[in-house]
Amino acid sequence: MLELGGIIILGILAQWVAWKLKIPAILPLILIGLLVGPIAQEFLSADGTKWIEPRWNGNEGLFPGESLFYFVSLAISIILFEGGLTLRMGEIKNVGPAITKLITIGSIVTFFGAAVASHYIFYLSWEISFLFSALIIVTGPTVITPILRNIPLKKDVSAVLKWEGILIDPIGALVAVLVFEFISVDAGGEYTKTAFIEFGKIVLFGFTFGFTFAHALNFIMNKKWIPHYLMNVFALAAVLAVFILSDIFAHESGLLAVVIMGMVLGNSNSPYLKELLYFKESLSILLISILFILLAANINYQELLLIFNWNTVLLFAIVVFVLRPIGVFISSHGSNLKLNEKLFISWVGPRGIVAAGIASLFGLKLASDGVPGAEYITPLVFMIVLGTVLLNATTARWFAKLVGVFLNKSEGVLIVGASKVSRLLGHYLANHGRHVVLIDSNQNNIAKAKELGLEAINTNIYSDKLMDNIELNAMGYLMALTGSSDINKYAINKFSKQYGENGSFRLLTSTEMSESDVVPGEGLFSHTTDYSSLVAVTNKYPSIQEITLEGKEHYEELLKVAIDDKEIIPLFLKDTNDELFIIGSEKLNLDDIKVDWELVYLGKPIDVEKLKGTGKADQKVDQNVD
Repeated sequence: MLELGGIIILGILAQWVAWKLKIPAILPLILIGLLVGPIAQEFLSADGTKWIEPRWNGNEGLFPGESLFYFVSLAISIILFEGGLTLRMGEIKNVGPAITKLITIGSIVTFFGAAVASHYIFYLSWEISFLFSALIIVTGPTVITPILRNIPLKKDVSAVLKWEGILIDPIGALVAVLVFEFISVDAGGEYTKTAFIEFGKIVLFGFTFGFTFAHALNFIMNKKWIPHYLMNVFALAAVLAVFILSDIFAHESGLLAVVIMGMVLGNSNSPYLKELLYFKESLSILLISILFILLAANINYQELLLIFNWNTVLLFAIVVFVLRPIGVFISSHGSNLKLNEKLFISWVGPRGIVAAGIASLFGLKLASDGVPGAEYITPLVFMIVLGTVLLNATTARWFAKLVGVFLNKSEGVLIVGASKVSRLLGHYLANHGRHVVLIDSNQNNIAKAKELGLEAINTNIYSDKLMDNIELNAMGYLMALTGSSDINKYAINKFSKQYGENGSFRLLTSTEMSESDVVPGEGLFSHTTDYSSLVAVTNKYPSIQEITLEGKEHYEELLKVAIDDKEIIPLFLKDTNDELFIIGSEKLNLDDIKVDWELVYLGKPIDVEKLKGTGKADQKVDQNVD
């Protein structure tokens, strides 16, 4: 009981440490597993035993006999199913040629290159070599996201790394499962006609069961034959049932079946898909926490000694510094990516949870079957996983600065809310060279924003997933423009450090505006503009205007006109280099305003003839966005 409880406690603690330090969770999980397992056995325990013993002498420990295989198999099946749910075939078409090539051509380079390298360096059989190479194809979003979360990069670079990790997880898992099953049909290595028939049965039943039961589960959910409170656990039971049933009909076909089931269900557009995915993610966190401490602890010290040599360093160097760059440069040939961007993508390629988990499962099974060289699978893959995560976690920021892809100043604008007001402002900013992203939980608002060519994300502001969106690293300004003061305040409090380093602004409430002595510094546009007045002016005059200034006195005079008129709302100041400055409740330094700067405002055109100055005629630059 102590050991089982200890695994769960240490696993969740490792997840918390990873969140706190903003590193991939797999790093502390495996390190803790190695510490309580082989390291404790060799150096810390007086009696030479592990602090946590998953499987001792085959018949004792937490999981005696074959039970460790069963637990790992079921856990991996759930993790792979969750990975399959994230794969959208439509996304593969839309992510661009470079990413499509990276997950195809790049994977092929790694698959054959790593197999040749491991075969000639460690003298492994070709079957084991290709299994190793298949396992290290995958990167995974769970390792990419924490590494890049605090590195401001160009959107294209972040997008390539993000989508590679998401899309290659289930693809790499599928390749690894197929290679493993090809080996499993005849452990002796003599691939006879009977062996190929057995492999065909595995593929046939895996695809058939996965495809059929995915549609059956989707049909049952859509017909609402299952009460809502049982939906998630019923889906979990269905996944386990498909895994077991497929394995009964064709031994070792269960993993293939759940990968296919996840992919099919993930592309079904089921209304319950988002909720199902959220549940599976939560379950996967718990399983991963237990699984990787367990698997790392199960490694024996003698297995670590197998790879404690210069051959391991050579293999790691070939995989990371030769094969990865070759795959990236071939895949990105003819793309818009620059040389320094290709170099950075080549440098960042940490292997993830799927690689380590499947490697442990396959290594255990093949070693128990007596397949020569199978004892190398788990330690070699763990070495690649730990090595790449450590390398990228410690050097990615430095390397980004070295090759010049690090954005020293984040100029992007994140707008909370995608209403008509937000779309109008976002459209203007995007037309003036700013990277603009709108976020809103209203799908209709998001659709209208995308019709304008704006980047928009349908998400809940209270969701932690927004913090993990590495494509938002270029955001330097935050504007909260919703009709809810609570949401606006929450957005500023939670996201100002990450997405508002150059300025965080929100609309003030009428109460805050009336208390002139305590007007918050983050007030947006002025201390006389709230959401209601902004919407009213937008509906009556849905256009953004510009007027050229003659200096700070002219600017002050225009502000007085705006305050008195109530139908003119100053938004930005634009200098002669088209640099935009957001007007907030804390006034800008008026001495910085020069002749020929422009005031950007929302509302009716200002009659310049009635002003003392001789300001140039205003110009309508952006109109109704609906």
